[in-house]
Amino acid sequence: HVQLVESGGGSAQAGGSLRLTCEASGVTYRTYWMAWFRQAAGKQREWVASISPTGRQTYIGSVKGRFAISLDSGGNLLALQMDSLKPEDTAMYYCAADRNPPYCSPDYCFADNWGQGTQVTVS
Repeated sequence: HVQLVESGGGSAQAGGSLRLTCEASGVTYRTYWMAWFRQAAGKQREWVASISPTGRQTYIGSVKGRFAISLDSGGNLLALQMDSLKPEDTAMYYCAADRNPPYCSPDYCFADNWGQGTQVTVS
C-alpha cells in the first residue's frame, strides 16, 4: 500500500525559492517512477517533472533550469527544489508514484498513487 505525503508548500515572492518534499511509504526502491504534477485554479492538472527508477530526470519546458527533482538514496523522500519562481508557478502541487511513467493526456493525468497536494503561491 503506497502512501505519499507532501510538505513544504507556502508563499514566495517572484524570484524566490521553495522546496517541496514527498515522503513515500510502500514504494520499493528503484522500481517506481516518482513525479510532481501541479494544478492551477481553473486549469487542468499538468505534469511537471519525473525521476525514473534509474535516476533519469525529465521536466516540462516551462520549469527547465529552474526546478530540480531528486530522490534520496533510500528512495523514500522525493523533493522538488523550485528556484526563480514565477507567478505562473502558483498551483497545488501533487506527488505521484507509479511503476510506469506518470503522464498527462489532454484530459487526464495518469498515476497509480497520489499525494494530497501542497499549495504553492508566488506573488
